[in-house]
Amino acid sequence: MSTTDQKPPAADADVPAEHAVPEDLALAGEFDAVTRDQWRELVAGVLRKAGREDLPDTVEDALRRQVAPGVTVAPLYTAEDAGDLPAGVGVPGLPPFVRGSRPGGGPAGSAEVTAAGGASGGWDVRQRHAHPDVAVTKEAIAADLENGVTSLWLVLGEGAIPVGSLGEVLSDVYLDLAPVSVSGGLPAAEAFLALVEGRTDLAPGSSLGLDPLGVEAASGERQDLSGLADVARRAAAHPGLRTVVVDGTVFADAGASVVEELGCSLAAGVAYLRALTDAGLSVDEAAAQLEFRYSASADQFTTIAALRAARRLWDRVGEVSGASPEARAQRQHAVTSSVMTTKRDPWVNMLRTTVACFAAGVGGADAVTVQPFDAALGLPDSFSRRIARNTQSLLVEEGHLGRVLDPAGGSWYVESLTDSLARAAWDWFTEIERAGGLSAALASGLVRDRIAAAWDARAKRLATRADAITGVSEFPNLAEKLPERQPAAALTPTGGLPRVRAAQEFESLRDATDAAGTRPSVYLATIGPIAKHTARSTFAGNLFQAGGLATPSGDGASGLAEAGTTVACICGTDKDYASEAAALAAELKAAGATQVWLAGKPDLDVDGVDGYVFAGCDALAALRTVHEQLGVKA
Repeated sequence: MSTTDQKPPAADADVPAEHAVPEDLALAGEFDAVTRDQWRELVAGVLRKAGREDLPDTVEDALRRQVAPGVTVAPLYTAEDAGDLPAGVGVPGLPPFVRGSRPGGGPAGSAEVTAAGGASGGWDVRQRHAHPDVAVTKEAIAADLENGVTSLWLVLGEGAIPVGSLGEVLSDVYLDLAPVSVSGGLPAAEAFLALVEGRTDLAPGSSLGLDPLGVEAASGERQDLSGLADVARRAAAHPGLRTVVVDGTVFADAGASVVEELGCSLAAGVAYLRALTDAGLSVDEAAAQLEFRYSASADQFTTIAALRAARRLWDRVGEVSGASPEARAQRQHAVTSSVMTTKRDPWVNMLRTTVACFAAGVGGADAVTVQPFDAALGLPDSFSRRIARNTQSLLVEEGHLGRVLDPAGGSWYVESLTDSLARAAWDWFTEIERAGGLSAALASGLVRDRIAAAWDARAKRLATRADAITGVSEFPNLAEKLPERQPAAALTPTGGLPRVRAAQEFESLRDATDAAGTRPSVYLATIGPIAKHTARSTFAGNLFQAGGLATPSGDGASGLAEAGTTVACICGTDKDYASEAAALAAELKAAGATQVWLAGKPDLDVDGVDGYVFAGCDALAALRTVHEQLGVKA
C-alpha cells in the first residue's frame, strides 16, 4: 500500500492543527529537488580539493571504473541512463530471460529444484566432491544431503573419485530425489549412464558433464565433438539428464574478465549446437542437452549483471538458430571463483564466497556451488564443507533471497551494466566466430592473447593494490597458522590456457620469507611523535608485511641495528621530510642500511632515498626489490 492510500486517524480536537497527520505524505517532501548538474558541481569541488584540477567534461568520466575490457561503471545512475536500454527485459520465464529462466523467480519453483528437494524460493544447492577415498566421499555426501544440499557434483578420474567406484559412492543416494552432475570426460559419462540404465525416474537436473572444448582450452589438444550426439541420444532416455556442460570457469580461471568468459562460453555453446544438429538432433533437442557453468566472484554487481546478460545472449543465439522460446532458456550453474580464493588468511574466503553466492542467487543462477574456504590449500575437511553448504542455506532459508523475482531488476545501474556486458560479450563472440569458431580461435592463439591482455590489466591493479586482497595484499597476518589439508590432485589438464589466482604473486613472496628461517625485516625509521608518523608508518608496515617482511620501528636511526636488517623506510609527514629526511637517510646508511625507502611520493625528491612507497605505487615491484636486497630467494 502506498502512503497516499493510507487514511489518517480521526482528528482529535485536542491535537494542534500543525501536528495533524496530513492526508498526503510525500516522500522527501521537505527536501528541495536536486538536479544532476548540482551533484556534478559538488563532486567536482571535492575532486579539485583532492588535487584533480584537469577534470574531464563530466565528473562521471573522472570517476568511471573499468570492470572488463570495454565496460566501465559510473559513480551515479539515474533514469536518464535507462533511456538507451532495450525497451523490454521481459519477465521471468519468458524471452529474453534476463529476469530469469523460469517463471516463479528463476530456479525457484522450477521442476528441477522441486524434484531435488530444494527450498521453496531458492536454488539448487550443489556441492562438489573429488576426494579419492571412497569411504570419505560417501560420508561427506551423506552429511551434505542430510543438511541442506540438494544436488551433487562428482569429479571422477585419476586423483579424484575412481570411475569404477561411482556405483559404490552413490549406493545410498536416492537418484530420483538428488540430481547428480559428473565431471571426468567420456569415462565418467559412460559410468553414470551404465549406473542409471533402464531408469526413467532420475531427478531432473543431472548432467554427464561433457565439455570437450573446455578440455581443449585447458590442454591445448584438439578434441573431437563427433561423438556427442550418440551420448545425447542415450541421455535423452532419461528426462532432465543433460549431456554437455559449457564450462566458462575454464576461461575465468585463466584470467578472463566476465566479457571473455561470456563470449567464449557463447562460442562453445554454438559449437555444441552445430555438432549436435549436424548429427541429426533438432535445435530444441540440442539446446536441451546444454548446461552453462559460470564463475561467481565477490564483485557482486558484475556477477549479477553477467548472469542476466548470459541468458539474454543465449536467447538471441536460440532465436536466430530457430529454437522455440521454451528451449532458449539457459540453465546456469554458478561456482564461486577460484581466482579470488587465497591460500593466506583463508578464513576470509568465507566472506568472499558469501558475497559471490549472494550475487549468483540474485543473478538468477539455477544451481550454485560454494567452494570451501580451504579449496586453495587442498582437499576440504568436514568443517569447510559444512560452512560452504551453510552459506547457501543461510541465504536461502534465513535470508529468503530466492523469494523475490529478479531483485536487481529495475536498478538503473544493474540494467545498464547488464546491457554493457551483453554488448561487449557479443562483440567478442562474433570476433571468435569470424576467426572460425572457438576451436580455431584457441588454436590460433586469439583466445589466449585476449585473455592474457585482460589478466595483464588486472595484474597491474593487483600489483598496485588498486584491487585489494584482504589478508594478503592488505592487512596480512604474519603470525597466522594455516590449516593443514591433504593435497589435492591437479584435476585440470595443462598445456593450454593457464590457471591463475589473484593472490599468487603476493603469496609467493610470503612463501619465500617463510622459507628463509628467520623472518627478514624492514626497519621503519619514524620522525616525530606518534600522532605525526602513525599514518605513514601504518601504511608502510602494511605494505612490507604483504611481502612477508617484519616491520620493527623506532625513532630515527637508533633501532636499525637491533632490527637486524639493512633495509629501512623513513616514515613521517611531508613537512618533517623537508627538514629531516635527507639527514636521517644519511644516518641510516652510516648505521649500515644499504637501501632506504621513504613513505611518500617520488616528487618529494629526498637526497639519499633509494625508493618511495605510496598509495598507488607498484607494491609488488617494491617488495621484490627489498627481497633481492635482503637475499630472500624466490
